[in-house]
Amino acid sequence: MKPLEILKRHYGHDSFRTGQEAVVNSILKGHDTFAIMPTGAGKSVCYQIPSLLMDGLSLVISPLISLMKDQVDQLREVGIEATYINSTLSSKEMRERLQGAAQGRYRMLYLAPERLSMDGFRSMLESIPLSLVTIDEAHCISQWGHDFRPSYRSVAQWIRNLSPRPVVAAFTATATQEVRDDISQLLGIHSDRIFITPLTRDNLTFSVKHGVDQRDFVTRYLKERPGETGIIYCATRKETDQVHRSLVERGLSAAKYHAGLTEEERRQAQEAFAFDRVQVMVATNAFGMGIDKSNVRFVIHWQMPGNLESYYQEAGRAGRDGEAADCILLFSPGDVRTQSFLIENGSLAPELKERERRKLQQMREYCHTQRCLQETLALHFGDDTAAPCGRCSNCSDQGEREDVTVEAQKIFSCVRRMRERYGVSLTAKVLKGSRDKRVKEFGLDRLPTYGLLRNLTEKAITHRIHVLAAEGYLRFTDDEFPRLTLTPAAVEVLKGERSVLLRVEKEKKVAAPGSAGLFEKLRERRLELSRREQIPPYMIFPDSTLTEMARMLPGDADTLLAVKGVGQQKRDKYGEAFLEVIREHAEQKDLPLMESGKAKAAATLSNETDDNEPSHMITWRLWQVEGLSLDEIQRRRELAATTLESHLVRCSAEGYPIDWDRLIPAGQEERVRQAIRQVGGTHLKPIKEALPDDISYTTIRAVLAKTASRS
Repeated sequence: MKPLEILKRHYGHDSFRTGQEAVVNSILKGHDTFAIMPTGAGKSVCYQIPSLLMDGLSLVISPLISLMKDQVDQLREVGIEATYINSTLSSKEMRERLQGAAQGRYRMLYLAPERLSMDGFRSMLESIPLSLVTIDEAHCISQWGHDFRPSYRSVAQWIRNLSPRPVVAAFTATATQEVRDDISQLLGIHSDRIFITPLTRDNLTFSVKHGVDQRDFVTRYLKERPGETGIIYCATRKETDQVHRSLVERGLSAAKYHAGLTEEERRQAQEAFAFDRVQVMVATNAFGMGIDKSNVRFVIHWQMPGNLESYYQEAGRAGRDGEAADCILLFSPGDVRTQSFLIENGSLAPELKERERRKLQQMREYCHTQRCLQETLALHFGDDTAAPCGRCSNCSDQGEREDVTVEAQKIFSCVRRMRERYGVSLTAKVLKGSRDKRVKEFGLDRLPTYGLLRNLTEKAITHRIHVLAAEGYLRFTDDEFPRLTLTPAAVEVLKGERSVLLRVEKEKKVAAPGSAGLFEKLRERRLELSRREQIPPYMIFPDSTLTEMARMLPGDADTLLAVKGVGQQKRDKYGEAFLEVIREHAEQKDLPLMESGKAKAAATLSNETDDNEPSHMITWRLWQVEGLSLDEIQRRRELAATTLESHLVRCSAEGYPIDWDRLIPAGQEERVRQAIRQVGGTHLKPIKEALPDDISYTTIRAVLAKTASRS
């Protein structure tokens, strides 16, 4: 059987997602393989399918007991035999499962890394031929990673001593270049076998909110989304308890999870969340890698995490089913102090503390940047193919840019007058003209920059300093008490050679979603089946599959198989229950049901690829051959406009003709060309800043691509 046939039979998909097929083929060819794929990209399929096609047992090293159980339960739901061994089992149960593995009863065996440090267990494993060893959450191997676990590092040594050596596959959602190098070196994986899937996720909307009342914001947000579930992350156990209590007192359905609870309390909380019995889980990062719930519609960070790796891993737990989801960070200046305290009072070695301070500064810059948030995250992890997403709070902010050059010059001048020896707080006090004891003690009240911004609050000055740092004008040192220093860009501003334009912030209200009609009825049926089968709803079908059912209106079992996410096993087990709801709804609304002959065509249009046609070529064909507009393609393919634009740019670079003039409004091309000559480069942001607001990023990209295609 071929990989694609297994994908359809067991998982209900006609084609692989971006990046999956190359990883599957690499493993099947016997190559040790390392894949960096964002949460929701389908990492588990990449090692589960080879496990079914290779001889021998596939061993999966997994970090948490709950994650193992979820993975095994889901595999059984799609007709694949798998099991796990962990501390919840008796010695007899462990021996029975190992015997079953040796007899070929299971294709996959899930283990925690600590289990391999036990000599007795390792010797029992020696009698079982291993075809594949998969290391999930591989960033835990690296001492430079945000979740380093020494037990993971010992797995690498154990693998080196295996004879014969099985194929090794490592997977993680987040890894900086430093972490990648460490993992590949420890596991002996050649650089040619490292696969990096683009990290941007078109279904996620990132936003950072400053100065909002957290409790009021979250209460309003949850009440506007009664049918949606999500996670609220807090930095400490104490904050988790307080937020949970506050939400419950306001009549909201919430559970809590942190390491201070008993094991039974944590189990009950996780089960309530998995089965949609509560709307929101309030948790510390202890509620982490064990989450395999696909229909998380939002992740809210009550406080800023300590680094971008943790933030992206936690935020990325939203929308794993591919449906739209929100990732919201509620920033407060006190968050920086909390994270600094955790770093300085931790047990890390001095050089690692310095590294964590640097990561904290990167996190703070993310919270203040004015560039696209998703692009910022992707670039941090080395994905230089990223472009502005068009959806995040920065991309969607239509506020005018304000010339703050004079204000910036005052700030830069103050930093210089203070000889770049002090931090943000004291700099803001000097600019405000504060009578603070330290200002007088250091003689800073005698500087000519003292009180230059007395018309602003210290809070506003502090915020502006952080924005200027995020925009590259100021830099923080990596000391325990970071000092502000000037960058060459700030020097250019002081000399009058460069202007500073910043966006004026506007508070936006969160819009309530519209009624989902049939989708809600399908969710209700899924919940009924979940209670009957005693499994979480998302294990039956993810939200994305229910959305596809509601869109396609399949009328029979054969047509249902054309829906993404419906495999034969689940069709046979649950199909009629959902078809009953669809038929009843169609009759009430006088809607035509999908006929079997039309099902394949409808499914093809909604897939990322058509008969293995590359995604960017589908966009080119619809644009150039069929003559559809970008809006029409966006509605048909359900992809972001920026993604479609990048597809056209890629096709142009590959030599395909593109009618760029359809994207360039009359009279705007020459103005964009003038701005390009003025800026002297091709970076979008400086060009946009040099143009009137009515000229869009789309127009700029089109002019740049048109120029490149003729050069």
